[in-house]
Amino acid sequence: MDPLQLASIKKVAKYIKNHPKTKVVFMVGAGISTSCGIPDFRSPNTGLYHNLSKFDLPYAEAVFAIDYFQRDPKPFYTLAREMYPGKYIPSRFHYLMKLFQSKGYLKAIYTQNIDTLEREAGIEADCIVEAHGSFASNHCIDCDKTFPLETFKDMLESDDYARCDECDGLIKPRIVFFGEDLPSVFYTSWDKLLKEMQAGKEDYLVIVAGTSLVVYPFASLPSETPRKVHRVLMNIEVVGDFKTPRKTDVIIRGETDHIAEELARELGWYDELIDISSGRSSSDTTVVEKDAEQDKGVNKTSTRATNNKGVTSVAKVEAAIDKIAEKIFKLDIGNKKSDD
Repeated sequence: MDPLQLASIKKVAKYIKNHPKTKVVFMVGAGISTSCGIPDFRSPNTGLYHNLSKFDLPYAEAVFAIDYFQRDPKPFYTLAREMYPGKYIPSRFHYLMKLFQSKGYLKAIYTQNIDTLEREAGIEADCIVEAHGSFASNHCIDCDKTFPLETFKDMLESDDYARCDECDGLIKPRIVFFGEDLPSVFYTSWDKLLKEMQAGKEDYLVIVAGTSLVVYPFASLPSETPRKVHRVLMNIEVVGDFKTPRKTDVIIRGETDHIAEELARELGWYDELIDISSGRSSSDTTVVEKDAEQDKGVNKTSTRATNNKGVTSVAKVEAAIDKIAEKIFKLDIGNKKSDD
């Protein structure tokens, strides 16, 4: 990883260490799940929308349109088979969020994802706000009666569709379709949290990760965050109002799993992160390990060079990064003043 990005990670880790009572709020999107193997929607030839082309949809997004689902549920059933919980393992980033919970830092996770991987990582449901719903429960689209997970799951491999035993309406997961409202908990929980952050009685840190911030109203959450609250963007691209950053914003560009591993290392949680994510295949290596294997003179069994020359080189780089991080940290992260 680029030394400047590592310096920013060190800066965030130092802030967390210096503010042990900080409440961390995550706002995440599909980017934290791509490493899990979940197909994205729009990639040519491989995306989920491409795989639905055989159904001759009027437009790709019709698979998530409630009026189209009422007429023809088959395209959504096909997509659901590809995405249904249990097929995929949470990413390093999911497990990093779990560590924030177990360490007592986690306030809430606002997720746009419907894959339930936050739950799969062991994060308590009370901490998760699924802005666009999820596969975790099902309901009748006509009378809104709730049904258990298995009601929909059992029908995925059949030629029939799950129907309500009360009104014969179609049953679908509580995923927000076009034409449906977001869950009320999204609005009520955010309004409550916003008031708490504005009150300023506790320290808060908002971490935005793996999202393009283009789908509203979720995309407005970072900009609505009070200016006295520190924000961190962990993303491949700079998005949203991070393009015109606040004085105390920290922007870390890169793959979210890679960032998760390095942040865990700086916080002293690295071994725990690897342990709790050990449900992956035994042949899997960390992102850091994969990078290290490509470097000259690096032993493939370690993420750090083990020969004398490598140790010296790594030590020099780390010392330089520490100096950069210290300078950046002194600039503004410790400054509690608003930049209004």
